[in-house]
Amino acid sequence: MSITKHIPNTITCLNLVSGVLGVTFALQGRPQAAFMLMLAAAVFDFCDGLAARLLHAYSPIGKELDSLADMVSFGVLPTLMLYSAMGDSPARYVTLFLAAMSGLRLAKFNVDERQETDFIGVATPTAAMICGSLCCSLNPPSWVMAVVAVVLGLLLVSEVPMFGMKIKPGHKLLDTKRIVFLCLVAVSIIVTVVFRFHWSFAVLLSFTVYILENLLIAAVHGK
Repeated sequence: MSITKHIPNTITCLNLVSGVLGVTFALQGRPQAAFMLMLAAAVFDFCDGLAARLLHAYSPIGKELDSLADMVSFGVLPTLMLYSAMGDSPARYVTLFLAAMSGLRLAKFNVDERQETDFIGVATPTAAMICGSLCCSLNPPSWVMAVVAVVLGLLLVSEVPMFGMKIKPGHKLLDTKRIVFLCLVAVSIIVTVVFRFHWSFAVLLSFTVYILENLLIAAVHGK
């Protein structure tokens, strides 16, 4: 087998390694470092799929490996970031719900043929980014983080349609809803800069408005 066939799985392994390192920093109470590694994992998660498409290197092993890596980077890591940020609060155990729902979400995704370009339910990286950036930018009261974990956990396994940003042949990327989202991302960045919030606040705002926009679209169309 050509060495190029191994490139996507190698990138996926970098996603996994980033997630594991992020977990160690989360357990040490270092949310900034943990979140940076989560972002690195997200970049690798995007690149492995892109590499597989460009190199025509799809494989059943790659699909399973991707889910295992995502479970660590976008399931376990955000859960532990919330858990660690909540200190000795009894509510910290509620965050484990997020990890369980992340695993269920990834399992459903692997067998759901409806999610070729868009998603049904919130994707695990989206939920992870909200949790990670929340710990870095605001560090709210424990009960707020517990509520966030539960709400995101439910959205992970929901039937709410969520538009994706994947680049695939024949897939119209920049339609109205995606253009609106990109404009809202720009506004999020401007707000963060103007009010001198921590840079992670822009990530928190961007992914929050993404979910809210999709919920609004679903409500309007009765889905």
